[in-house]
Amino acid sequence: MPKTINYPYAVHYTRLSNGCNMAYVDEGTGEKTLLFVHGLATYALSWKKNIDGLKRDHRCIAIDLPGNGLSDRGNFSYSISFFADCVSEFIKKLGLKNVCLVGHSMGGQIAITTLLRNPVCAEKLVLCAPAGFETFTPVEKDIYQRALQFFDLFSTEENSIKKAVHSSFYHTPTQGDQMIHDLTNILNNYPIHLYRSMIDACISAMLNEPIFNSLHLIKQPTLVLYGERDALIPNKLLHPVGTRKIAEAGCAQMPDARLHMIPQCGHFLQWEQAELTNSYIRDFLKQD
Repeated sequence: MPKTINYPYAVHYTRLSNGCNMAYVDEGTGEKTLLFVHGLATYALSWKKNIDGLKRDHRCIAIDLPGNGLSDRGNFSYSISFFADCVSEFIKKLGLKNVCLVGHSMGGQIAITTLLRNPVCAEKLVLCAPAGFETFTPVEKDIYQRALQFFDLFSTEENSIKKAVHSSFYHTPTQGDQMIHDLTNILNNYPIHLYRSMIDACISAMLNEPIFNSLHLIKQPTLVLYGERDALIPNKLLHPVGTRKIAEAGCAQMPDARLHMIPQCGHFLQWEQAELTNSYIRDFLKQD
């Protein structure tokens, strides 16, 4: 479990029943616990600006999902349900109470799936540009995966990280360079085949473990945030519609969801518009 980069917070580990030593950071105190779940191939520090802005009033825990960050790699399925069960077990192992799950992108789909599989593990839900609101036909899934495989032939993993981070911002902030540096260092410290298999499994899982038709089962109060300039949701080739349409369609399925579209902001809204995102989360947590 090499520590390839210096996290600005103390790093803790807990061993899950599947054998994975899962890394996490745990900052701040308060009656409510925010449990942050990162997106595809990122890490706990993708929530740094939110931890720093919210830890004065709340306990803020951000995890490295198995196969990511400082957590163990292994022969895991890396399915959405696998990650959801890891999150649920993590909550139970740490004895967390008054939990608000906060998920970004794939982490949003994981957070939703966590509540579908274990409805009592959290009291509230925050979704930042969640995957899973956009739906795909079998033909669209095949086109999507084939396109990714084609482009991967012409790109190194380091270039893929750079492209993924840059495309997640509307205006790419210089802080994104630190994220690219960190993720590249993490990548280079492990056998490359482990990274490739994890990414492939995650993409397949997002497409093949849909949650849209189950959104009506999420009873927790839910805050949904999307950037108006999100370049990743929806997929512009398959679904040439605006992000708002996807966001509103998903929220309409949920019994207690409120939506805020953030202007001049891309997919990585919790970083690009951190102060506004934190403000929405603070106000949401105050509501009964």
